[in-house]
Amino acid sequence: MWEAQLQLYDSIVAKCPNFDRKGKNMIYTSANGYMFTLLNKDAEIGIRLSKESQREFKEKYNATEYKSYGAVMRDYVKVPEHLLCDTQLLVDYFNESYNFVMTLKPK
Repeated sequence: MWEAQLQLYDSIVAKCPNFDRKGKNMIYTSANGYMFTLLNKDAEIGIRLSKESQREFKEKYNATEYKSYGAVMRDYVKVPEHLLCDTQLLVDYFNESYNFVMTLKPK
């Protein structure tokens, strides 16, 4: 399961020209000093979004907050399983997440 999710995650990132996947054990993307997508040890994908986009994503896709290593990741949404087959939608959200962190004050 985890290996399949890693392959999916990598295939999404490969379609996003502005950033690369990082990490060996903790898989993530980052820009501007902020992580903005994660693949946790439970093979769940989390995406960091603006407050408004989080609310819309949760309502539209019946999504929940994202947890990694037992901690709730503030500003992240968990990608529901039913969206995992829609790679283009996830590419769009990964890019939206990148664009969001690029609006934040650099760390």
